[in-house]
Amino acid sequence: QVQLVESGGGLVQAGGSLRLACVASGGIFRFNTMAWYRQAPGKQREFVARITRRGAILYADYADSVKGRFTISSGNDLSTLYLQGNSLRPDDTENYYCNADGLIDGTRDAEVWGQGTLVTVFS
Repeated sequence: QVQLVESGGGLVQAGGSLRLACVASGGIFRFNTMAWYRQAPGKQREFVARITRRGAILYADYADSVKGRFTISSGNDLSTLYLQGNSLRPDDTENYYCNADGLIDGTRDAEVWGQGTLVTVFS
């Protein structure tokens, strides 16, 4: 089965930077989109950034709350995903989740989530 494993979370001082990674492994997959979401305790999970495959081109887009501070990137085969966060703020403190959708283990338009990695920004 396809799994997504995130890494790179941790403690960082406000104004600092952090780089998250997500690696897909196991099973057979061809993702159309890979994305980062985040969720704080008691709050809904929210979109952060995503990369979408359209033909041979990968497109990125961002939530307004992180635009200009975060950069999403991936390998050309869209099996690994990164999130570079700069100028981090205390309100960026959340669990960050990797998400992918596409052809997964023989099922079209399937979706898979990682377990999350915690980012804590202190002032």
